[in-house]
Amino acid sequence: MSGAGDWGAGVGDATEEVAEPNEAYTSRPVTSFRDLDVWTDGISLAEIVYQATRTFPSDERFGLTSQMRRAAVSVSSNIAEGWGRRSRADYLRFLHIARGSLFEVATQVEIARRVGLLTPDLAEQIERQGTTCGRCLNRLITSLRRPQSPPPSP
Repeated sequence: MSGAGDWGAGVGDATEEVAEPNEAYTSRPVTSFRDLDVWTDGISLAEIVYQATRTFPSDERFGLTSQMRRAAVSVSSNIAEGWGRRSRADYLRFLHIARGSLFEVATQVEIARRVGLLTPDLAEQIERQGTTCGRCLNRLITSLRRPQSPPPSP
């Protein structure tokens, strides 16, 4: 099992393949946050977390269930909100918030596993999607940190 520590793998790794920000790891044009693979990965993570937490006892409704769901929803929500901001710096700030939310989910999955609320299979499914989302998010952050090329001379 990969473990929660892998969710942020690849940050600042110089050997990592980095896509252009406007391509967002796909060959199709990006005209909306909905076109970003990382946003779709975040939505998938939230879906898996919602399905998994349905099995939690009702006395956890306002505890771990709520925290896991809110953190998972926060990932794609912050990616979308950052997309809507007017500056690269704002976009990066919201992408970092999304990354922090991923680590919240990783921690909460570990707690849920340790207290017996998540089966190892469900925990691994969430971790796998979190790792996928985290790697994609880190590639986007890395690509946006690169200096922008000056416009071509006339």
